[in-house]
Amino acid sequence: MPNPESRTPNPESRNPNPDVVVIGGGPAGSTVSTLLAKAGVSVELFERETFPRFHIGESLIPETYWVLKDLDMLPKMQASHFVKKYSVQFVNSEGRESAPFYFWDNKPHECSQTWQVVRSEFDQMMLENAREHGVNVHEGVRVHDVIFEGDRAVGVRIKDGEGFREVRAKVVVDASGQNGLLMNRLNMRVWDPILNKGAIWTYWENAYRDSGKDEGATLVIQNGNRQGWFWYIPQHDNIVSIGIVAPFDYIFKGRTNYAQTYEEEVEMCPGVKQRVADAKKVTGYFATKDYSYRSTRVSGDGWVLVGDAFGFLDPLYSSGVLLALKSGQLASKAIVDGLAKGDTSEAQLGAWGRVFNDGVDRMRRLVCEYYSGFSFGKMIREYPELRGTLTDLLIGDLFHNGTDKVWGPLESLYEEGRAPIPQWNAGPAAVATTDKENLLVLPEGRRR
Repeated sequence: MPNPESRTPNPESRNPNPDVVVIGGGPAGSTVSTLLAKAGVSVELFERETFPRFHIGESLIPETYWVLKDLDMLPKMQASHFVKKYSVQFVNSEGRESAPFYFWDNKPHECSQTWQVVRSEFDQMMLENAREHGVNVHEGVRVHDVIFEGDRAVGVRIKDGEGFREVRAKVVVDASGQNGLLMNRLNMRVWDPILNKGAIWTYWENAYRDSGKDEGATLVIQNGNRQGWFWYIPQHDNIVSIGIVAPFDYIFKGRTNYAQTYEEEVEMCPGVKQRVADAKKVTGYFATKDYSYRSTRVSGDGWVLVGDAFGFLDPLYSSGVLLALKSGQLASKAIVDGLAKGDTSEAQLGAWGRVFNDGVDRMRRLVCEYYSGFSFGKMIREYPELRGTLTDLLIGDLFHNGTDKVWGPLESLYEEGRAPIPQWNAGPAAVATTDKENLLVLPEGRRR
């Protein structure tokens, strides 16, 4: 592994006045910076941690293919040891399995094969790819604040080995993740009114996995009392990532021992218990108290938000990395076009926001429908012609209205008197709440 110091540019190589500063080197930050550099834009990227670092969100969905292609990442992914993923499958609380949703059946193209990744490895590959494309990447450098002149962002204030300094730029991209530097400063975070979940997970060796093209399938397994669900994600080195997701109050309130809570949930869930009967845990227990949220704005004069710095959506359908990559891709085009015509206004930098928000809304609705009792099996039995459209949603083909034809038939299956799903922005603003937080708990010892 490279020496961390060798991956931080020498002071002489720094550009004191780049076109763009990017805050954060995760998938959103590395995507936007790589695509900007490919377009000839000078970019300084500041990442507070030193990679590799742990992150959750390990299952990619097929629509990431197109962004990875733009990033020149496909050859690296194809040569990697990441497990190939061809499908997603649902398992009910009794352990009964649905038919797999094979992506290829719906879209016979190489994009229908994706990957189950270890994020510490994948994210480092993405950041190194940014370097290879000319991005000046600084690790272990914290951005303390964004500099404003009036309402316009004009740079950042950082702290590195030489102390505090300012870096001025025409555009500031906030890809700082769930910390949401600008979101918090400008009080733009809105908590989702119903997606208040938490998760506990660990990693197992020698857990059961199917053979052939089903070996890398993501399983969504309903827990024993239907209060939540398990993810089941096969990875390389004979490891499976298995986590329980459930309402915050159910999984955390009055249940303070993560190990005990997790083991109780496994014991009640046939679909997981049977699969880990001959397996052993190889890490401690991770926990996250995640609340879905979104920003009321995607941009302002001289600044734009991407990835989790704009919003976080419940991980049910593994959309997190796609939303990070897609937001970075869309934002990069708006920035390149804006710099070319000398327009870095809120309207120009956020021109992609409506299309992106509509796509997130589609995935959010599918998530909310699942938690409200939606059954893929029942839907397909009643409307077999919509199987392909449902698969489109599952693969992340979200950013057009072609999939909206599923909602009417889906609503026809509602129980009488069921209330409509509230909009994402019907929840409380962050400044109005004291009981919500985004918290990640990492165990001592080995991590993936």
